[in-house]
Amino acid sequence: MTDDFDVGQRLRDLRTEYGLSQRQLAEAARVPHGQISMIETNRSSPSVASLRKILSGFGISMSEFFEPETPTTQQPFFTPSELRDLTSLLYQGDEAARQKITIKQVGDAKKHGLQILHERYEPGADTGGSMIEHDANEGGIVVQGEIQVTVGDTVRVLKAGDAYLFNSREPHRFRNISDRPAEVISACTPPYL
Repeated sequence: MTDDFDVGQRLRDLRTEYGLSQRQLAEAARVPHGQISMIETNRSSPSVASLRKILSGFGISMSEFFEPETPTTQQPFFTPSELRDLTSLLYQGDEAARQKITIKQVGDAKKHGLQILHERYEPGADTGGSMIEHDANEGGIVVQGEIQVTVGDTVRVLKAGDAYLFNSREPHRFRNISDRPAEVISACTPPYL
């Protein structure tokens, strides 16, 4: 995905392709009608959470929205260079996060109904002041360094070998408060991105 990706135009094209009016899409996604118009005319840039909600009206993922031409593969094995980099997709417009967080996906998550990620958090990395919430369940194992994970009102620093598993509908956040990189292997079902 390039930095000059036109979110408004892509949303308008997709809505037209599905034969929906702005109002119909807004009703399907349970968002205000004006929000669709503001995004399509590029007068508003949606947050990741807002865009995910709108895309639910089409039943497509964020990766399908931003990279519609990405070929799917039937292969069962992947080298590090074959993992799909979702970092810019997830942190579009947030250059600081893109420099400190790397999120890579194994294969076609939607096809398998399971998203497996290799996550790397540089010192000071933070998924953001706004807690993340989505309709899924997720779990992971810290394989290097340590990461502070917040789920609801519970906060814990996890070190290599520690793990987590929770309902993603609970507000959550990941932060690297240490002075060395942290790596996590995680899984989410259904896929979030």
